[in-house]
Amino acid sequence: MRSERDGALARRKRWVGWSAAAVAALMVAASYAAVPFYSFLCRVTNFDGTPRRAVAPSSRVLPETVSVRFDANVAPGLAWRFEPVQRTLEVRLGESALAFFRAVNVSDRTLRGIASFNVFPEQTAAYFNKLQCFCFTDQELRPGEVAEFPVSFFIDPQIIDDKDARDVRNITLSYTFHPLPPSKAGSPGQGAETMPPATSARERSRG
Repeated sequence: MRSERDGALARRKRWVGWSAAAVAALMVAASYAAVPFYSFLCRVTNFDGTPRRAVAPSSRVLPETVSVRFDANVAPGLAWRFEPVQRTLEVRLGESALAFFRAVNVSDRTLRGIASFNVFPEQTAAYFNKLQCFCFTDQELRPGEVAEFPVSFFIDPQIIDDKDARDVRNITLSYTFHPLPPSKAGSPGQGAETMPPATSARERSRG
């Protein structure tokens, strides 16, 4: 009788162990799938303060200005240091501006990441137009490597016609880098958007 109880207990423990392992694997898979899904959701719905993608600079520039603040974050699991090169820029409505973010791999192994972004206040997101961006593009840094990523953007002058957004004079552009699984040798990752490869800070100083 006791052996039967011991056997049943052992089977329950194995079942609990396998269930926990399956849940953990599912959570890991979901974390890697979350960023591409977020990218798709943002681009088709303008969800969560997502800027628009512009194909050309604005044809109109107004004297009114907006202060754009840059914010940088790294999700758990990615050993990078990530920060804006400049904290704020004062830009006129419709004026094209260029900002840089810097990332450093502080680990002893090559790591890949992908960045998501949003804009605050959310009512200004529809008027924040990016011309060039590193968001949703796989980035890979070797141990100790430093890279700078450009963001080219403008604030649509039509914001002055929006009663909910026209009085906003401070906008925050926020990026978060998320970890990606290691790439296979000879098979670089492909992101949802494409842009020229990031330039290392050392290369920029030489150029």
